[in-house]
Amino acid sequence: MQTLRNTANKQASAQMGDYNGVEDVGFGEGASPRLHNFKKVSVIPLIFLIFYEVSGGPFGIEDSVQAAGPLLALLGFLIFPFIWSVPEALITAEMGTMFPENGGYVVWVSSALGPFWGFQQGWMKWLSGVIDNALYPVLFLDYLKSAIPALGDGFVRVTAVLALTVALTYMNYRGLTIVGWVAVLLGIFSILPFVVMGLVAIPKLKPERWLVVNLHSVDWGLYLNTLFWNLNYWDSISTLAGEVDNPRRTLPKALFYALILVVLGYFFPLLIGTGAIPLDRELWTDGYFSDIAKMLGGVWLRWWIQAASAMSNMGMFVAEMSSDSFQLLGMAERGMLPEFFSKRSHYGTPVIGILFSASGVILLSWLSFQEIVAAENFLYCFGMILEFIAFVKLRIKYPAASRPYKIPVGTTGAILMCIPPTILICVVLALASFKVMIVSLLAVMVGLVMQPCLTYMDKNRWIRFSVSSDLPDLHAANGEDAEPLID
Repeated sequence: MQTLRNTANKQASAQMGDYNGVEDVGFGEGASPRLHNFKKVSVIPLIFLIFYEVSGGPFGIEDSVQAAGPLLALLGFLIFPFIWSVPEALITAEMGTMFPENGGYVVWVSSALGPFWGFQQGWMKWLSGVIDNALYPVLFLDYLKSAIPALGDGFVRVTAVLALTVALTYMNYRGLTIVGWVAVLLGIFSILPFVVMGLVAIPKLKPERWLVVNLHSVDWGLYLNTLFWNLNYWDSISTLAGEVDNPRRTLPKALFYALILVVLGYFFPLLIGTGAIPLDRELWTDGYFSDIAKMLGGVWLRWWIQAASAMSNMGMFVAEMSSDSFQLLGMAERGMLPEFFSKRSHYGTPVIGILFSASGVILLSWLSFQEIVAAENFLYCFGMILEFIAFVKLRIKYPAASRPYKIPVGTTGAILMCIPPTILICVVLALASFKVMIVSLLAVMVGLVMQPCLTYMDKNRWIRFSVSSDLPDLHAANGEDAEPLID
């Protein structure tokens, strides 16, 4: 298919050379001035967008205590970031500055492995993101149902899910800069009650409660899925790189500060909750922090935690939907999806991508919390394997390609850095239930069939595909004798 062949060429070329002070031509340079009509996202909103892509606060980490007890829960949120979050954030910083456009990880994989695997990456990560976004109405209502029992099930719950989805979808439609600053305000509001709860809890803390562990009663599947879900998705911000002000500097800085914020935002509330309250593991499920707040500070603190949870879920929803919808826009701009996916509103937002992402959320919102987490983790693992392969392949074959931010390790170090998270991926996949495994594999097969079908449609001109002129022609930008990243 000519369009996709051109896409591969445009995605894959880069000037090769050594770092001798000569300014390299970047992947994101040369964009049309039309894109600059929309206001770009600065570093502070970007930090909180990443915070909400990954975390949003400690809402949803309670299952780690139920699954493994206080000690393993605390150790998990200290050690797991070094195994998974740090490598993923570093790779995102390097690859995101190397390819600063809205396709994000889709462009990384396409450049290293070709457009077919780039499309599979886009399909799996978009579907994983939409499944993940279906969690937030569930968490939102779970935190409020203790105060408003009618939200527990039935017509009222369904109506609440639909109303929330429509309202937050409209916020995404109004523009990414609005979403970014809303994320800042929501983030501050969501973090503050846990600071207050920590101060109130100091007289009641008993350090010996942190050391409770029983290895014979650990639910390893629930434990690892909870850790994995709460500490992944660092790469999601890459699909917004084209909307970021000076992404080559802003993206690595924002990832660093967001990593600190996320780890502290998990560890501190766990430390308070497990140290100040007698342990009953069965009570530790989503929504339990609001009960802890009532026991420590009273009803007023409980209401504040519940309100913070609601705000946090709003932040996570709009951040995830932004990432998912701009990913579809980026894929359309590279000719992987029909052209209508690249259409923007006068606010600069991808209308069709937003509608598709919102529809997926509504269709999946009937699943339970644990089912959603397991299903999205399974698909996410496949996508991350492709990202690791792309990262290592580009490091091996083209070590001198322009990388505005480069992880300070050589080729061997890059390979070694990917080994621990890859082992973790294998463990998470192995612990998946048979039901989740079958559903996820069927979803993967849909992507394998969908890409040839879209190719056929393009070849027969049933649907219009095109490569955006706003993206640089890297062969032309680098000169006629520029060496492409893929042959």
